[in-house]
Amino acid sequence: MSSTASPPSAAHDEPPETASGSRIQRLLAIMAQLRDPQGGCPWDLEQDFRSIAPYTIEEAYEVADAIERDDMADLRDELGDLLLQVVFHSRMAEEAGRFAFADVVEAISDKMLRRHPHVFGTARFADAASQTVNWEAQKAAERAAKAEADPTAAPAGTLDGIPASLPALLRALKLQKRAARVGFDWPSTGPVWEKLDEEIGELRAAAAGSDRQALEDELGDVLFVLVNLARHWDLDPDSALRRTNAKFERRFRRVEAWLRAEGRDPEQSNLDEMDRLWDRAKAEERAKAEERAKAEERAKVEERAKAEE
Repeated sequence: MSSTASPPSAAHDEPPETASGSRIQRLLAIMAQLRDPQGGCPWDLEQDFRSIAPYTIEEAYEVADAIERDDMADLRDELGDLLLQVVFHSRMAEEAGRFAFADVVEAISDKMLRRHPHVFGTARFADAASQTVNWEAQKAAERAAKAEADPTAAPAGTLDGIPASLPALLRALKLQKRAARVGFDWPSTGPVWEKLDEEIGELRAAAAGSDRQALEDELGDVLFVLVNLARHWDLDPDSALRRTNAKFERRFRRVEAWLRAEGRDPEQSNLDEMDRLWDRAKAEERAKAEERAKAEERAKVEERAKAEE
């Protein structure tokens, strides 16, 4: 269910489909009716860009969650909720005379054509890495062109265009990638490990003191270096943390289940007992993982045997 589902209001007939039967046009017509000052939904009419923005972020995360759970039915619904956010913002912009949904579609279509000259033009790239370099160069050129269009704007900088509202781990990763493109980067993970050791030492020193701001600063430095390490390994730190969150939740729920099977809650246990149950849950997961790996290997052997027949 969409987070921006409208509260109950007076019933209205659904807008008729257009002659072309376009499903997108149907959705646009629904949103236009919801925002109609004469008979629209009071809740939808009260919204503006800022009030809807948190829902947009939430819906994007719900899409990611459905993907993580490999739930295709839920993914279909969550993608619809995310599409609704685009339609909602576009409708408000159209009402303000700024742009419409069609302009959004045209802008992204033009951008895809511009950034894929190897598909829609004559450019050729040796591999995905060189294609990525071209993609980033195109983005840099677009930022520079936007800056040139505004003579009052400051010169384009390397870090321009990275939204401050991004989740902190993602923004740290993007900042580091941008800086690395102009040579501000260590050539290997060796110096990153050394920096991590240094920052952990500073965090320990801050923890021994009473300055909370210094402690927070040093913790941030450690997290930033960990993101740098993930970047050098070509890993997504946010994805890694999501996997760990899911693992923690899965194991803790197992601990709760074992306690409740004995008629107790975690509050009626203690750390030593829950730690033992945690290790039991961990061992259980490892055993299942090993069994899955063996089953996959058996399946591969059977496939090879059939291929050789």
